[in-house]
Amino acid sequence: MNKWLSLAASAAIVMTFAACDGDDGADGATGPQGEQGIQGEQGPAGTNSVSASSSREDFGKKWEDKLFIESEKYLGFGGALKYGFDTNVMRKDADEASDTILLADGLTASFLTRNAANKADLFNFWPANTNNPTHIISCIEGGSETLDNGKMNPSVQSWDLATGEVKTILRGMERCDGLRTTDWGTVVATEETNDGGLYEIIDPLNVQDYTITDRDAGTIVQADGTTPATKIVKRNVMATMSWEGLTVLDSGVVIGGDELRPGTGTNDVDGGAIFKFVPSTPRTTTGNITDLSQSPLVAGSNYAMSVQCKDGTSQTGQGCEVGNAAWVSVNAETARADANANGATGYYRPEDLHMDPTFVGEDTDDIRFCWTNTGNEGAEHYGEIVCAVDTDPLNLVNDGTTTIVNRFIEGNPEFTSVDSLEFHPVTGDLYGIEDHKNGDVWACLKDGADKDIKSDGCARLLSVKDQSAEPTGFIFSPDGTKAYLSIQHSNDEDFALVDGYATDDIIVIEGFNKDFTK
Repeated sequence: MNKWLSLAASAAIVMTFAACDGDDGADGATGPQGEQGIQGEQGPAGTNSVSASSSREDFGKKWEDKLFIESEKYLGFGGALKYGFDTNVMRKDADEASDTILLADGLTASFLTRNAANKADLFNFWPANTNNPTHIISCIEGGSETLDNGKMNPSVQSWDLATGEVKTILRGMERCDGLRTTDWGTVVATEETNDGGLYEIIDPLNVQDYTITDRDAGTIVQADGTTPATKIVKRNVMATMSWEGLTVLDSGVVIGGDELRPGTGTNDVDGGAIFKFVPSTPRTTTGNITDLSQSPLVAGSNYAMSVQCKDGTSQTGQGCEVGNAAWVSVNAETARADANANGATGYYRPEDLHMDPTFVGEDTDDIRFCWTNTGNEGAEHYGEIVCAVDTDPLNLVNDGTTTIVNRFIEGNPEFTSVDSLEFHPVTGDLYGIEDHKNGDVWACLKDGADKDIKSDGCARLLSVKDQSAEPTGFIFSPDGTKAYLSIQHSNDEDFALVDGYATDDIIVIEGFNKDFTK
């Protein structure tokens, strides 16, 4: 046999034996490590989850921008301002009304007067309840003082809408702020101070230079300085508080807020409450009265709103700011202390308050009113507008379910420190007016058919250029085509005194879409 064949056969025999179930042999030695292969190419990067979310369209921003761009369509004026004015134009450098405010492109401005008394605040048209008023009656928010000419400070003025002529009706109030006309042909003017009162005036265009000589007693004399006034009276039956905005119903019910910051004087003391006066004899007739003794404001009871936290039952406390509300009894002289003690709801400086003229409830007596809580933008509390529907204005039921309160607009770093407000008389849109330098006026849509119960959006109407001033007193003409605005407490350098007192500018704004307001 060939030698190599013999070796191969032997090897086959050995392999055959190895396949049998014998004992495992010893592990062989580890062979040398092979060379590392070539590194493969890096695959494509995965999608980052944050990047994916940021590429999604910002739905809220889209509709906010749409409202600015299409303000003519939605709000009745074109060219809403995306940004407010942020530098300073002093009053002495403003030759035209357009120099005082940055205004939406579709609107124009002119001066009604440059001689309104300094600190001209809230105002109303006169006569009331007409489409053709002849005057504006205004509060002047100056403090009580004797001027160098011997007269007291102007507190209530009239401005002629045709000529701009200014006349002073009443002097000597302490910071006259809130003013409204009544359905029975009078004017009510209120004081924004801790012991603030309410004054009622009849036949205001035939009253000039009457003076309050004793605020506590309510003593008022005619222009001769001695004859007791018969056309102005202080209503001591009203709550003593820091008044500002208010609404006066045809029945004589008066609703207003107390401008008080929470924690004033003592920690954990409530902020300002919302108060209601209910006349002892509610008015049911129409037409003007001829004597102040015929007013429904001669006698009545006072209440403070108390939001109930649980199904209309009496459960109140911090955190109960919206929902069902009852009205708790308070005394006129101690209204603020009584409200705090009796469970009334406190808010952050309630200021202006108006009834919605376009609201239609289930019953003809139902009303909706809204007010501003100014807050403090330095503390990043940007303020708010809160609204309530009251189906029992005379408090005949008052079971904790007849008034429902909800937030309508919450402030933000752009729309902040809202002080006064105004309803458009035709559309029902709500306008909010800021209280700070370069203050803005914002136009806010009413709530539509969507599921929330808040404004459908706001756009900037104007911005004040004078950083020493603030916008206030903003009201629409009865047909909604014009608006009037006070540029309040501006620096009056280079302006002469009028009747011994510094002055403010009153602006007329025109150009609101007539077809839109029909």
